[in-house]
Amino acid sequence: MSRIGRKPILIPLGVEVKAEGDNVKIKGPKGELVFKINPEIKIEIKDNQIFVEPKNKESRQKEIKSLWGLNRVLLDNMIKGVVSGYEKKLQLEGIGYRASLEGENLVMQLGFSHPVKIQPAPGIKFVVEKNIITISGIDKELVGQTAAKIRAVKPPEPYKGKGIRYVGEIIRKKLGKKAVTAGS
Repeated sequence: MSRIGRKPILIPLGVEVKAEGDNVKIKGPKGELVFKINPEIKIEIKDNQIFVEPKNKESRQKEIKSLWGLNRVLLDNMIKGVVSGYEKKLQLEGIGYRASLEGENLVMQLGFSHPVKIQPAPGIKFVVEKNIITISGIDKELVGQTAAKIRAVKPPEPYKGKGIRYVGEIIRKKLGKKAVTAGS
């Protein structure tokens, strides 16, 4: 039995949850999200709680157990998203590296011959303060994917640490060519 899947999900005040077939609509103060439940999993809504269980109780397959826990966690993340939202912060490190907003688009100068422009996906918002880029939205997966896409434009390099990194990420620096040859 899935330990995560067994836990009921509490529905906070101000959040509406509707199950229509395999689709679940979650509406809260920050917005609305729709999720398609796996056909092997069923959900029940009662007493301001969501219960997630496999449709076939006799089935003890490992795949169904993992789908059970996955669907429960995804629903829980959606409820947290419509209540408080999610955000990721990226930091620009390097001389001449800067970011700004043009309307809703993010424009970055990263040492290339041209500026890099990134359009936000629907539901994503960018905020730029000095060398920190904040990506926020109600969909946890979309926020993380957007942050990864921005970081992939210029990932931190291991010798000087220049590039785009997550705030708090530690980059292990390598020794340069001179230091390596001097040691032998």
